[in-house]
Amino acid sequence: MPDNRLKDLGSDVKFLIVAFLVVLSIGFYSGILFVDHTTSSSPNGIVENYLGNEQDENASIMKFRKSEREMLSLIHGHVLSMALIFFALGFLVSMAELNKFWKRFLILEPFFSIVLTFGGMYLLWKGMNWMTYIIMLSGIVMTMVYTASVIIVLWQVASKTSE
Repeated sequence: MPDNRLKDLGSDVKFLIVAFLVVLSIGFYSGILFVDHTTSSSPNGIVENYLGNEQDENASIMKFRKSEREMLSLIHGHVLSMALIFFALGFLVSMAELNKFWKRFLILEPFFSIVLTFGGMYLLWKGMNWMTYIIMLSGIVMTMVYTASVIIVLWQVASKTSE
């Protein structure tokens, strides 16, 4: 079906997709930088970010345990926005010419990572400190899938229409 392949779209739609992905990626990767800034991308940094470090006399920056309201607000906002981000990106990936397995993986995996990452944050906050490793792994996989999906979509949008 030529009307649902990325490389067969009209130039105006291709420009829209490129502009959307550039701005979306600025937002996505600035969020990753913020996570690195607040957690130092380390298991201990993740624990401190949600559970605080008031007992650590050597802490250079004092962090306090997040309240339940803060946690629920953070999780609610991120799950909803990330679901929409990956719905839009998944829709674009669905129009890519790609092996069926990889296409389905790139479309579905982010939704599992969203649940694992933000569900893991809540469970970490409830005292399951080992969830920090699940949070890190699912966040890394989510970022890798995001990056691969954007590259694939941009590559195919840049491709010439096939006859």
